[in-house]
Amino acid sequence: MDDRSENLTALACVLSSLDVACVQALGGEQALRAALKDSFALAIVDVRMPGMDGYELAGLMRAQPEHRALPIIFLTAAAYDEGHVFKGYTSGAVDFLHKPVNPDILLGKVGVFLELHRQRKELGEKVAELTRIKEELERANFALLRMSMADGLTGLNNRRSLDDALEREWRRAAREGRPVSLVMADIDCFKPYNDFYGHLEGDNCLREVARMLSGAARRPADFVARFGGEEFAMVLPGTDHPGAMELAEEVLARVRMLAIPHAGTEVDGVRHVTLSLGVATACPSEDSQPQHLLDAADKALYEAKRGGRDRAFGVRCVMDGPACLCEWD
Repeated sequence: MDDRSENLTALACVLSSLDVACVQALGGEQALRAALKDSFALAIVDVRMPGMDGYELAGLMRAQPEHRALPIIFLTAAAYDEGHVFKGYTSGAVDFLHKPVNPDILLGKVGVFLELHRQRKELGEKVAELTRIKEELERANFALLRMSMADGLTGLNNRRSLDDALEREWRRAAREGRPVSLVMADIDCFKPYNDFYGHLEGDNCLREVARMLSGAARRPADFVARFGGEEFAMVLPGTDHPGAMELAEEVLARVRMLAIPHAGTEVDGVRHVTLSLGVATACPSEDSQPQHLLDAADKALYEAKRGGRDRAFGVRCVMDGPACLCEWD
């Protein structure tokens, strides 16, 4: 950048031996317009130009985010002056060359800064590539985590995720003094169903029940999982015992509405797939364990089976420190 075209021509001639594209600008205003339009590896600026001098131009150029680290070589015909040199370096100069410029020295200095620019560019590309790879790995790890927490057959959460959710909600309920309920569901006479219809139809039955349970969950925080085999579980944070029993009755009604044929059994004269449900509710204490709720719901489920199936049986868990006392419905 210079205010004299013959100087620009001479510079371009010297730099022609380098594999670079040169943009010439007559004066500071033209140079600033070029800087606003394109990004550069290096700027060679004449200090003394009419209107906008080199120091002002350098400050304006380096104020742009894309040119914040732009190296600037100042050309000057003035005698050495420490004040001018200091002003130049504070404006962003990396070097001063005095006119008339020695071509070999100019090429050597320009070559150094071009190499630094190339290395910075390569480093930026490598950082961008590493960032991309890191993001892909994070997405893959998240997908694997989701897969490890999901049941492959039904798409519900699996037993591992159920244990985590129950532990998490139990601790939250203890902190907030709120109830938490657990509904255990078991498909009645599922072994005869598999024996009669085959395992493929058995899998379809499990999927249908899973979809029904997911649809029955009322709140965003309600958590539905496949417990194992033909058993399922619903964790209901903030749900009291009457609310949990009401939901259990809705689940029973919904599975009856599915009317999945089950010729291998008969419950109350109906040859359809039915569920037995065990419902347990507790207000956890700080030193209690969620296993109490799981055990109570499992016992309630057993009572529902023993009582004739296709029904829900409930229990309230009264926490006495680390101990649990069960109050049966």
